[in-house]
Amino acid sequence: MGSHNARQSALHSFRLFIKYFQLTLKVTLQYKFDRTMIAAAVLIREMAGVIILILMLNRFVTIKGWDINQILFLYSFLFLSYSLFVFFFTGIRDFEDLVYTGEFDRILVRPVGILFQVVASKVDYTAALGHGVLGVFLLTKTASGIGLEWSLPNILFYLLMVIGGAIIQASIFMLTSSLCFWTVRVTNLRNILFFNSRKIAAYPLSFYPGIIQKMLIFVIPFGFVNYFPSQFFLQKPEMEEYWQGLLYLNPLIAAALFSLVYWVWRRGLRRYSSTGNALN
Repeated sequence: MGSHNARQSALHSFRLFIKYFQLTLKVTLQYKFDRTMIAAAVLIREMAGVIILILMLNRFVTIKGWDINQILFLYSFLFLSYSLFVFFFTGIRDFEDLVYTGEFDRILVRPVGILFQVVASKVDYTAALGHGVLGVFLLTKTASGIGLEWSLPNILFYLLMVIGGAIIQASIFMLTSSLCFWTVRVTNLRNILFFNSRKIAAYPLSFYPGIIQKMLIFVIPFGFVNYFPSQFFLQKPEMEEYWQGLLYLNPLIAAALFSLVYWVWRRGLRRYSSTGNALN
């Protein structure tokens, strides 16, 4: 009976998520041209950064043993995992605004899981599309340059790493979002913990001093989003400095980090008090 009820509850949640998805998609499609232009702007903005990187790296054959294809392969993990993250976890990304405006109070009185509502109620299709298209482009363009073999195990491993990377990024964002229960505004902290760390993680860990490497492995684990997963395919000699098991820890890090952050979320939720800004 218990397992049957659990399956029914999971099925109900899935159906409800699809309803939320359909509603957000309907709203998005009401402004097709506007959303298309925003997605194009996101793609152009991110592509500009990649082009600048290419122009800089074209002056060198390699940097510390890394060529341009290998570095852009790292980028593909970042863009595709971020695309997946904003597709499923936009509500977490924008949670600060829910608390600040008081809209979070509406969520509290609905007979549905609070975190489920936050996650399901918003989808950033434009950011997901812009980052996703660029990620796929970089992956396809660099695959031959790094000698990537499109075998079923490699494809499954890559997909698993992208999913794990999305959950790791969602967990980092959720940690800063949880602090909204105490401080309301966390923009500066979010930028430091997430966006600045993401910029650093765009390059191989070996480019940085030991303290930065340790931060991206043990504190803000962006190293498991792209660096260690990429080494599964690249097998560069510098991996001899690390434990080889790090290549496969992405899913475990994602699960452990999300569990820890969810505990912080629950603690913060018990301390939450309304900002009093909700519209009547």
